[in-house]
Amino acid sequence: MKRFSIADCRLPIVGPTMFLLVLALCVLAAPFPSEAQQPGKVYRIGGLGGVPPATPVYERDWGGGFKEGLRASGYIPGQHFVMEYRWTDKPWEEARSQAAELASRKVDLIVSVGNLRTRAAKEATTTIPIVMVYGFDPVEFGLVPNLVKPGGNVTGFTFTGGPEMAGKQLELLREAVPTIVRVAVLWAGATFFSSDYLRQIEAAARGLGLTPQFHEVRDPNEIEGAFAAMTKAKAQALFLPPSQLNFTHARRIADLSVKGRLPTMHGFREAVEAGGLMAYAADSRAMYGRAATYADKIFKGANPGDLPVDQPTKFDLVINLKTAKNLGLTIPQSLLDRAEEVVQ
Repeated sequence: MKRFSIADCRLPIVGPTMFLLVLALCVLAAPFPSEAQQPGKVYRIGGLGGVPPATPVYERDWGGGFKEGLRASGYIPGQHFVMEYRWTDKPWEEARSQAAELASRKVDLIVSVGNLRTRAAKEATTTIPIVMVYGFDPVEFGLVPNLVKPGGNVTGFTFTGGPEMAGKQLELLREAVPTIVRVAVLWAGATFFSSDYLRQIEAAARGLGLTPQFHEVRDPNEIEGAFAAMTKAKAQALFLPPSQLNFTHARRIADLSVKGRLPTMHGFREAVEAGGLMAYAADSRAMYGRAATYADKIFKGANPGDLPVDQPTKFDLVINLKTAKNLGLTIPQSLLDRAEEVVQ
């Protein structure tokens, strides 16, 4: 049977009763605007990210996470929203100009990745709503005054999952390599990590009977020197908290770790795909999907300052068996059984 549609509404010359019947069918067949968006409104969303478009990570997070999350709320790309995406792996040097550009274009929303891009967006505008993903200790860094009711124009999602995250990552690292005692920590300096987070790492390590050795790297040119210092300090493993430096130079760090015989625990799953041993990290696609739900609420009239800064709810353990073999390690089967993904 052919389904009646608005295309069939040609209103023939008939009696009054039949005319009203056909007119009613036409009204019922006409498409109504989605509840998710204002009639005729095309939202312009500015993205500040750290990966190039059309790459696997971009397609997974921005495509499969954020855009599909909007689609699930009734927003069709090109019809209800368009993206103006900017990216840089030098988040402070270039993100400020990118954020200023997006603000000047009067986008309806900015989605920012990481603290420095969020800070750049906050400096660029006090009126355009900002949804951050991978916010790291945002109260300590002055991005929001508190997590429950952030106020202002910034909200979004933290990355760490709370103070217990470092402890869980170190616990998994020790489970993979029970003999370790001295653990090097490669951190990116005070521009990314708060003193409180470093205290959490130290407390978590000592609670597990581990001795943390902190190596600060502010510039990529310092990475090799940090590894030389780890060798001198006789480190037995390496813990890499999430930072732009550890993300951008993941393959380089993985190669140096294998060369130095250092099992690694990373804060990004991409680092394991680049050759690192293990990662225990928030499901990034899920985080971008949740950012889309915040975008939907804001488009429907919610004040970003009234939306609590939330934490991730799903974490993935990822293990690289090829790297384990190169390090001469045998990963316990109990750990492999709990992994979300095992890279062969």
